[in-house]
Amino acid sequence: MLTAACRKTTGPGRTMYVRLWSVAQRQSFSSGSAEKPLPGNLMLRHLTSKIKATGPISVAEYMREVLTNPVMGYYVQNDMLGPDGDFITSPEISQIFGELLGIWCLSEWIGAGKPSRFQLVEFGPGRGSLANDILRVFSQLRGALGGAAVSVHLVEVSPKLSQVQAQCLTGDQSQVSASEDEPVYRQGTSTTGLPISWYRNLDDVPRGFSIYLAHEFFDALPIHKFQGTEKGWREVMVDIDPDEPGKLRLVIVPAPTLASTQLIQADEKRRHVEVCPEGGVIVQRLANRIAEDGGAALIADYGHDGTKTDTFRGFKGHKLHDVLASPGSADLTADVDYSYLRRMAGATVACMGPVSQKDFLKNMGIDTRLQVLLRNCADPSTRAQLIQGYDMLTNPLKMGERFQFFTMLNHSRLTRPEQSKGGKKMAPVPKKGPAPLPVAGFSELGLS
Repeated sequence: MLTAACRKTTGPGRTMYVRLWSVAQRQSFSSGSAEKPLPGNLMLRHLTSKIKATGPISVAEYMREVLTNPVMGYYVQNDMLGPDGDFITSPEISQIFGELLGIWCLSEWIGAGKPSRFQLVEFGPGRGSLANDILRVFSQLRGALGGAAVSVHLVEVSPKLSQVQAQCLTGDQSQVSASEDEPVYRQGTSTTGLPISWYRNLDDVPRGFSIYLAHEFFDALPIHKFQGTEKGWREVMVDIDPDEPGKLRLVIVPAPTLASTQLIQADEKRRHVEVCPEGGVIVQRLANRIAEDGGAALIADYGHDGTKTDTFRGFKGHKLHDVLASPGSADLTADVDYSYLRRMAGATVACMGPVSQKDFLKNMGIDTRLQVLLRNCADPSTRAQLIQGYDMLTNPLKMGERFQFFTMLNHSRLTRPEQSKGGKKMAPVPKKGPAPLPVAGFSELGLS
């Protein structure tokens, strides 16, 4: 439920009327907007200075500064994962999650015809737990990979997290580049003998057949927020609270912005919309790479298929946290709109999903894998952890329904293999040749 009230805001060189934005849900946060800012909150001072100089800033700019500012950003300064951080991700909950994603990667490589080069690319690898579980699967199934040249490429903006990832994946076998301008800022060798490279941007990752993984990555990308009004779409922005200059507030600006005129679809039925243009750009780049070089992308995140409205929230100490309180001290996130990602990918690739995490993992055989682990485990504590992890991942009331899986594939992946004659490729022949492998996770594999 939204409420609005007119308020006049003044600042150096500016006078504007804005409508105060209030979200009832925020009143239930464990750390409300009344929380006193830390005396030394440099991020808050940085943001208020920016707003005083230029006027209200978009929610996207607010998120970008709070999360990835190179000096004070939350992701740059903190190790936010695990029981002592602000949130726990699926790979931290159970090894089964990463193992099944490793099987998914192998399945898509096989479905693509077993290319001789195989790049595993992960966005925002957290502590490295997911990649570590996947590489363990690759090592155990080395025979299935044959002689493929497998390499690992991690896209990570946080220097601190890259150190944590390197320790997890390589032990002491990694080196930092001598120059900050190098596209590859860290390199190493995994404990299973595979080369690993770290990058700040997707554009720096080498081209070639790749399986791209983005687990809880897109939800942290900056969003623009929009509200439908009697005068049309207006952008929700971040401003200084005139009654308490040490606090921030959300406002609806009275005039259209470039974002509000460009990012809303003409047939949009919702009255409040969140759009992540940065996510759209990344998806387009991924789609182009997959179309030209082969491969697939698997995106797993809190998300919806164009049905939700206000999902912008903060997490601190595993609890909901006011998004505007003590900026830089908490994680900020918004649910991924998969309908938007599908639209941005267009016809360049084939898209499947979203499907719930529960359905994806069950289609991948999580029940069978759990039973195998339990049969081979006699320790009561470990057995209890396995069962608890399974429940957390698949229970619809926990992560089972809230997390959604979405994939982008090269169109050839879903067609029958091409026939060849005299070295020339011919069109697929109906009813001849083997049918393409089903896409694991998005259809039931019938494991027994």
